[in-house]
Formats: sequence, C-alpha cells, structure tokens
Amino acid sequence: MGGEDRLMFTHEFMRNAYLAGTFIALACGAIGYFVVLRAQVFAGDALSHVAFAGALGAAALGVDIRLGLFAATVVVGAGIGGLGERARADDVVIGTVFAWILGLGALFLSIFVSGSSGEDGTAAVRVLFGSILGLSAGDVWVAVAVAIAALAALAAIARPLLLSSLDPEVARGLGVPMRVLGIAFFVILGAVAAEATQAVGALLLLGLLAAPGGAARLLTDRPWLGLGLAAAIAVGSTWLGLFLSYEIDSLPAGTAIIGVATGVFLLAALRDRVPLRARLST
Repeated sequence: MGGEDRLMFTHEFMRNAYLAGTFIALACGAIGYFVVLRAQVFAGDALSHVAFAGALGAAALGVDIRLGLFAATVVVGAGIGGLGERARADDVVIGTVFAWILGLGALFLSIFVSGSSGEDGTAAVRVLFGSILGLSAGDVWVAVAVAIAALAALAAIARPLLLSSLDPEVARGLGVPMRVLGIAFFVILGAVAAEATQAVGALLLLGLLAAPGGAARLLTDRPWLGLGLAAAIAVGSTWLGLFLSYEIDSLPAGTAIIGVATGVFLLAALRDRVPLRARLST
C-alpha cells in the first residue's frame, strides 16, 4: 500500500484534492459541530440549495459561478440569522427561506437551460456533485484561504456561541449579543457551505456538515473535545474517501467522502446504544 500511496501523490490533482479537502473538512467539521449542537441541521440543507440556486443565477447572468455561490450563501445565511429569535433560526424561518430559494432556483434553472452552453452545463453538474479532483492550484489556495478565515472567525465567537447554544437564557442574562452572534454564525456557515459545495457538491454538502458533528456529539459530552473530534472525523473521512475514490475508478470522490463520514456516524450511534442494552439485560 505504501507504494500505491506514493504513486497517488505523484498526481497533481490528488495533491490538490488532499490539500483543499483537508482545510475544507476542518471548516465543515468545526462549523458542523455547532450546527448539530444548535439543532439547525435543516439550515445546512437549506444552504446547500441556496448554493445551487446561486450558482445557477450567476450562470444565467453570465458571471463567475463562484461569485454566485458565495454571494448567495453568505447573504441568505445572514438573512436566516437575522430572522431567527434567540440567535437560532427555527424550522419555520428556515423552511420559509428554503421555499423561497427553491422558487428562485426553479426560475434560474429555466433561464439557464434556455440559454446554456455545454460548458455551462458541465459547470452546473460540478456544483451539484462537486469537483474536488478537478481543482486547479488557484482553486486550492482560495479554498485554503476561505477555510482559514472561517476557522479564525469561528474561533473568535466560539465561547459566546457555545454558551448561547447550550443555555441561551443564561447567555442573554450575561449580555451576549444574541442576534449579532446568530448572524455572524450563519455568515460563517454560508461561506463554508459555498466553498464545500465545490468539493462535495450541493447534493452532498449536508453530509459533510452533519455527519462528523453528529458523530462527535454521540461520542462525547465535552464540547471542546467534541469540536476537535468533529473536525478530525471530517478530515479523516475526506482523506479515506479520496483514497477510495482513487483506488475505485467508478466511485466519485464526493460520494466516497460522505459515505465514510456517514459510516463513522453509524458506528458512533451503535456504540452509543450498545452499553444501554447491556445494562438493561443485566
């Protein structure tokens, strides 16, 4: 296997995929832990559709798809955060935005299909399913920069965000600016979602946000340990997924990455239930 690993890294596209994937996974694991902790997984699903609608809108207007991705997810993310009460948007807010975005997505899809070229169609498919194995060197460094910026911003608000997530009433009593905090959280989540869409695609984005964070929540009740564990699971899933995709020609990289992350979550869920059954049987 050692020789195969060395051969894999002789390819520039694999080196690019591992470098970009590592930083994207770190950001997804960290922000995803808070998404799970705050019971806002539905928001991650909504932003995946926002990402696709934004990309289609940009393509329909003839501008860079990445501009549409980031503009849509960040702006809509900030809107969701601003509409939510107590720094956490509920399902009504998220569902309303979701429905609105689906309507815009249908409009942009109609405009896009009527005037798209083959190149535009390929770009749209990449947004849906991801293109981590097709990232250029420039794309990689953009991904690294966005991930580092997102992680730095998340670290800056991590303590009040954790407090507001676990006990919003106490956080409010201590003077934590809940609405500002909620908006900041969703802006960071939007930026991470936009960048991750280019790696695993809009259809699979939710898996990379939710599965590592969900597994970490099942494995430990200690929040800071859980945060690190979620990031580690996301990175490990990305590494193993990329390796499996390289070894199995018919296995898309995004599918492999999400498959591994989901497998880890299922193992964590089984581990969480086995001790309980053992106690009940004694």
